[in-house]
Amino acid sequence: MTARELATEHLGADYYSDPYAAHARLRARGPVTPVVLPGGMPAWLITGYAEARAALADPRFRKNMPGWQPAPGSVGGLLGVHMLDSDPPDHGRLRRLVNKAFTARRVDGLRPRITAITGALLDGLADRGEVDLLAAFAFPLPITVICELLGVPVADQDDFRTWTATAVADNAPAGLARAHGVAMTSYLVALIEAKRRDPADDLLSALIAARGDADRLSEAELVSMIFLLLVAGHETTVNLIASGMLALLLNPPELARLRADPALTSGAVEELLRYVNPVSNATFRCAAEPVELGGVRIGRGDAVFVALSGANRDPARFGRPDRLDLGRDTAGHLAFGHGIHYCVGAPLARLEAEIAFTGLLARFGGIRLAVPPESLRWRPSSLIHGLESLPVRLAPAGAAEPAGGIPVRWDA
Repeated sequence: MTARELATEHLGADYYSDPYAAHARLRARGPVTPVVLPGGMPAWLITGYAEARAALADPRFRKNMPGWQPAPGSVGGLLGVHMLDSDPPDHGRLRRLVNKAFTARRVDGLRPRITAITGALLDGLADRGEVDLLAAFAFPLPITVICELLGVPVADQDDFRTWTATAVADNAPAGLARAHGVAMTSYLVALIEAKRRDPADDLLSALIAARGDADRLSEAELVSMIFLLLVAGHETTVNLIASGMLALLLNPPELARLRADPALTSGAVEELLRYVNPVSNATFRCAAEPVELGGVRIGRGDAVFVALSGANRDPARFGRPDRLDLGRDTAGHLAFGHGIHYCVGAPLARLEAEIAFTGLLARFGGIRLAVPPESLRWRPSSLIHGLESLPVRLAPAGAAEPAGGIPVRWDA
């Protein structure tokens, strides 16, 4: 079947707060269905696990085709030529350069620094009672880590939060998107020039030095690579920590289970990745030729959106997928993607989340939502599934449950 033979579903603003319900509804019709995204773009949305995994590894779905623009407000110019928007052979060349920095050994070497940053942030939460956990903890932890790793001044993190929020939003006015894109480009160009004059022991200086090697980076590639690493280097972890903590608060038995057995933390991070899906959908792909997938025919030039959060809640792959189960076998989940575009920063995100959850639960014996769950607001993004804030009340370890929090009803 083609898109003309299938009813197209127009996804509304409720897609931002609950993409899972939309994906389940669409999956009941078929694993690949035509939709119009909340931002107004028509696309094929892949919600079945097997089909999503196949699409992510299929070279016929390309990131870049002449004359194809994924969305009217997409980031372009010097910020739009990074490896996530590249196809082979350019992708392999760019990926090799970054892989040198994100080795398992180097990431694990960051453990003491990540632990120290976590501890300092938790110190700042002590005795505050009510706090926005996203603004005070979930955001500053990963943005500080990636800024230090790259060699970007941490003092500029608020600017990056503003710029990247615009970059992933569906509803950013075109003028604002262009203005923020220009501002970030200008900032990165100036930063690169400063690092050229005074190189340091950081990833940005290393990438600049690599321009003299066989894997030479163009100026646009260098700027765009730093942009990608800054955005991807914190967005996944910010939303994993915040949305993951919300999931635990809404599932008290699983939160109690994790508190009772901290050895579960590594597996819990994997289940939270599957369950909350910080990156709800993979970035756009375009069919370079007609493709038969999931019983439909995707035409050449059609936009394709792989719903990672849909695939990770496909009951054909994960039993009782809408239930949070910290002991679940999550092998094969697609939270970090699959294929050549598998997230290069996945080991860093896992390490940051493990340290964050371990520290947070050890420091505060009581954590409660400070507002009703239904009042929480979600960011207007089809790519990122993330909260705008997470108000909670905290009580130190050994203290009584925090007063004034919102008791949560939970049904197994």
